[in-house]
Amino acid sequence: MFRSFINKWSGLNLLKSNQFRSVSQLHGKLTGKVAVLTASTEGIGFAVAKRLANDGASVVVSSRKKDKVEKAVAEIKSISDKVVGIPCHVGKSEDRKLLLDFAVAKFGGIDILVNNAAVNPAICQVLDTPEEKWDKIFDTNVKAAFLLTKAAVPIIEKRGGGAIVYVSTVAAYKAIEVIGAYSVSKTALLGLTKAVAGQCSSMNIRVNCLCPGIIKTNFSDSLTASEEARRIINQNILMKRVGQPDECAGIVSFLCSDDASYITGESFVVAGGYFTRL
Repeated sequence: MFRSFINKWSGLNLLKSNQFRSVSQLHGKLTGKVAVLTASTEGIGFAVAKRLANDGASVVVSSRKKDKVEKAVAEIKSISDKVVGIPCHVGKSEDRKLLLDFAVAKFGGIDILVNNAAVNPAICQVLDTPEEKWDKIFDTNVKAAFLLTKAAVPIIEKRGGGAIVYVSTVAAYKAIEVIGAYSVSKTALLGLTKAVAGQCSSMNIRVNCLCPGIIKTNFSDSLTASEEARRIINQNILMKRVGQPDECAGIVSFLCSDDASYITGESFVVAGGYFTRL
């Protein structure tokens, strides 16, 4: 009985699985795929964009500032000429639409969406967060990611399936006191990953989440500048150092590739051994 069940569902999903694998097996593991990334002109987002381009994907980078977009595109062009960019404020519905329309116009569709955009205007414990800053954090970190995903899924489905990756943080598992509201917003992304993965499984769209630890970026500089911060890092990170953006890029490329064809709804910690769970 179990064998017949497996055979039935394997037959139903074989075509979709093969559609997603056929081209990428020929050259780079992401050859023929189109990737759209938010907040991808510096830090982790930029490192991921470079890695996806290196692995064969056509890449659409974006961020709020035009000059940063142009600089990122120019640098990635040293790796691949299949890269374009567009300014995008993910909190604005018109910008989200323009981003997706731009990708389709340039490359014919979308296979991969990496939701990396985030803000943190509140350096304080969670209950000390002003309401307007709480709203800004959740509008960008959660609501915008949800709405961009909602708009992108039908486009990805038309291509026969693909992959979505959310970028959360280890603070989603164990809140960092001085960025309390930010930590809560990133915990919400773990739940969003599970929920979207469940709904998208029948569309051959896999949905996973990256949870970086303390990575050397402009975003994290305020957390790593002081002597006290370095002491805490040494106490809590087994590898006794902060990570580099490039150390987060390979796993995202893996999750977007056929090598991860049986992985969805999962969250992956890249944190040098920082304690998160059993």
